[in-house]
Amino acid sequence: MKYEESYLYKLRHSAAHLMAQAVTELYPGARLSIGPPIENGFYYDIDFPSPVKEEELEKIEQKMSELAKLNQPIVCRAVADKDAAKAVILKETTNGQGPENALYKLELLDAIPPGDQVTFYEQRAKDGNGQEHVFIDLCRGPHVENTGEIQHFKLLSIAGAYWRGDVRNKQLTRLYGTAFESKEELDAYLHNLEEAKKRDHRVLGRELGLFMFSHRVGTGLALWLPNGAILRHVMTDFLQKEQVKRGYQPVVTPQLASIRLYEKSGHIITFKDKLFPFMEDEEKETYILKPMNCPFHIEIYQSQLRSYRDLPVRYAEFGTVHRYEQSGEVTGILRARGFTQDDAHLFVTPEQLQDEFIGVVELTKVVLQKLGLNDYRVRVGTKDPASDKYIGHDENWQAATRAITQACESIGLEYEVSPGDAAFYGPKLDLIIKDALGRDWQMGTVQVDYNLPERFDLEYIGEDSKPHRPIMIHRAPFGSLERMIGLLTEHYAGAFPFWLAPVQVVVLPIADRHAEAAQELASRLRDVIHDSRNLRVEVDDRRETLGKKIRENQRLKVPYMLVLGDRDIEAGTMSVRDREEGDLGPMSFEDFVKRLNV
Repeated sequence: MKYEESYLYKLRHSAAHLMAQAVTELYPGARLSIGPPIENGFYYDIDFPSPVKEEELEKIEQKMSELAKLNQPIVCRAVADKDAAKAVILKETTNGQGPENALYKLELLDAIPPGDQVTFYEQRAKDGNGQEHVFIDLCRGPHVENTGEIQHFKLLSIAGAYWRGDVRNKQLTRLYGTAFESKEELDAYLHNLEEAKKRDHRVLGRELGLFMFSHRVGTGLALWLPNGAILRHVMTDFLQKEQVKRGYQPVVTPQLASIRLYEKSGHIITFKDKLFPFMEDEEKETYILKPMNCPFHIEIYQSQLRSYRDLPVRYAEFGTVHRYEQSGEVTGILRARGFTQDDAHLFVTPEQLQDEFIGVVELTKVVLQKLGLNDYRVRVGTKDPASDKYIGHDENWQAATRAITQACESIGLEYEVSPGDAAFYGPKLDLIIKDALGRDWQMGTVQVDYNLPERFDLEYIGEDSKPHRPIMIHRAPFGSLERMIGLLTEHYAGAFPFWLAPVQVVVLPIADRHAEAAQELASRLRDVIHDSRNLRVEVDDRRETLGKKIRENQRLKVPYMLVLGDRDIEAGTMSVRDREEGDLGPMSFEDFVKRLNV
C-alpha cells in the first residue's frame, strides 16, 4: 500500500489540522496557509501576528492534547461551487478576524481548477465547561474519523518557509510535527531523532576535520580539510580501480561552457531554475557554470567517427558541478551548491544495451557492498504522461523503460515503479539506501537515454556500413562524493570502516624519550599495504598526558591507537587500543599487522 493511501497518512493529516486548531485558539490573528502530511510527519505553514519561539511548541502540544480528548468528529463538507466555498471561508474559517485573515485560503481556492469539487473538513465539540470548539479548513483530505484517534504525537521544530516556495513572497512560520499509531512507534522515532542529532554530518564533519563552511566563501560551498580530502581520495581511488577493470576511460571536462551546449541538450529550459547567472566574454559569448557533465561527454564521443567495433564507449569523470539551491534548501554537503559527481556515460548499440546496463548495476552493487550499505531497495522512475517536462518521442521512452525493467528481471532484481521520477531525457533506476537509523537515502542512479543521442545527432557506422544511433547510459554509483560522504558519516556516526578511515592508526609515545621509537614504528607501518594502499599512520607526540591523547583520538574515531613506553620498546611490542574493543594489551609488530588482515 502506498503511504498516501495508508491510515498513518490520514492520521498525520488530521494531526496537522489539530495543530492548526490549537494555534488559532492560542494565537488570535494567526493566518493559516497549508498543512500537509509528509514522509515522517506533518507541518503547517502559518503567518503568525508575532514571532513564535521553539519553547512555545510545548504550549501548542498541550492545547492539541486537550482538543484531541474532546473526541471531535472530523466531517467532510462539500460545497456547490467556488462562490459558495468563498462564502464559507470568509464566514467560518476566519475566527472572527475578518477577510484579511483568509488571505492564503482564498489564494488556494483560486488555484482550484473550475469544475473540481471543493471540500472543507470540520471538527467541532463542546468541552466540560460548555464552550464550543470549532475548526473548519479548506482541504481535500483524507482524514481520520475523530480527533480522539490522534493520541501519539510530538511537535518537533520551527522553520521559515516562503509562501508557495517563492522567495518573492512573505516568509511564513512552518511548524513541524509527527504522529504515529502507537506510543512505541513514536518513542522509537524520537529516539532515532536524538541519535540522528549525534550523527549530524555537519557537526561530525567539523569535529573529525573533514570539511568546513565559511560565509566568506558562500552558502553550500564546502572547504575540504586534510582528513576529508584523504577520504575523498580513498573513495575515488577505489571506484577508479573498479572502473578500469570494467573498461572505463577517464576524461576531464571544463567548469564552464557556452550556453549553446546546454541549449542543444535541453538543460537550459528544463534546468533553468538551477543554473547560476550567465556570464558574457568580450566577444559576447554567453557562458554558464557546468550543472552536469553529460553534454561534455557527448561532445567527446562526437569528436570522431565511430564504428560498431568501437562500442561500447565508456567515459568516466569525477566532475565538479554547480547548481543553484536556495539557501533554505542547502543542507551541509548532502545538498550543496558545488559537488563532485562520480559520473560516467556509456555509448552502446541496441544489442549491447541490456548487458551494459546489467554491468552498471553490478558495479553499483559492488560499490555499496564495499561501503557497507547492504540494505537498499530499487526504484524505477518512469515518465509521467500528464507532465510536459520531458523531451523525446514516446517510442523512445517505451524502449528505454522496457530495457531497464527487462534487465532487472533478467538478474532477479526486484523493483518498484515510480511514475514521474524519470530524468527529463529518460527513465532511470535509483537505489534507495536504508541507513543505520532506518532512514531512506536516494543515492546511486542509472539512466537509459535515447533522446540526447538524437538531439546531438550521434552516430556510429554499423556492420552494414550504414550510420546508426547509439544509446546512452548515464550512471553515478555514489550519486556525488559529497552526498555519499555525508551519508556514510551519519550511517557510521563518524566511525568509518578501517579501509575508509582518514587516519587508520595513531602512535602515542608516553614521553618525549619515546618519540623517536614512535616515528620509527609509524614509518614501518606506512610501508604495510592494506587493501592495495599504504596504511595511513600518524604520531601524536604532543606534550599532553597519555590519558588526554587517548580521549582525543577516541573522539576522532581513529580505529587503532598504539601506545609506546619503556616496557614496550624493551620488549619490541606496542600496547594496542581498538576503537570498539578498548585495550587489547601488548602485541608484536607482526601480530598487529596480522590483525589488520593484511
